[in-house]
Amino acid sequence: MAKYEGVSKSVIQRLPRYRRYLKDLLNRGIHRISSGELAQLMKLTASQIRQDLNCFGGFGQQGYGYNVDALYEEIGNILGLERGLTAVLLGAGNLGMALVNYISFSEKGFQLIGIFEANEKLIGQTVHGLTIRSEKELEDFCNKYHPDVAILCLPREEVQRESDRLVNCGVRGFWNFSHYDLFMDHQDKNIVVNNVHLGDSLMTLCYQVNELDRT
Repeated sequence: MAKYEGVSKSVIQRLPRYRRYLKDLLNRGIHRISSGELAQLMKLTASQIRQDLNCFGGFGQQGYGYNVDALYEEIGNILGLERGLTAVLLGAGNLGMALVNYISFSEKGFQLIGIFEANEKLIGQTVHGLTIRSEKELEDFCNKYHPDVAILCLPREEVQRESDRLVNCGVRGFWNFSHYDLFMDHQDKNIVVNNVHLGDSLMTLCYQVNELDRT
């Protein structure tokens, strides 16, 4: 897998958005597009798109534009979606099950291989072919299957403890949906955390709508 040096986080964060728009173009039967046309669709500038893609070598041809099929595939390769990283989910409550039911993990580069829960009433239930396991089985499962990433849908007070368990089992990435910002205080720098706060986004929207009434 190619290593890209010096690419900013903001550029990386735009790549999934590019891929989403390219997928929509393919679904509409469009296989060629200029940077200007793509910029108009995405409300960016053509210069921004060219600068972003040039971080990875550039994929357009002057006078032709972008081959949508090829660019869609290349962005997937840059993101590493074809590697099929494995993930486990901790917390089979409403939020955890919403993620399992509505996110296509395979299209996003992951295979969900295990679901773990402390609530005895949920253990043993089957969701999308996966049996919800007791959290007591976590170490044995991780030692056997070596998941790359953990999705945390846990109460605040459990997040740090469970993430420490997972790091000790070799998990390298965390998608954290708790109300707690997870910061990994480990010497090993090969750990990535993405804290997701849906409520923060909603409160930001609340402020923005209220601003309309203040002007």
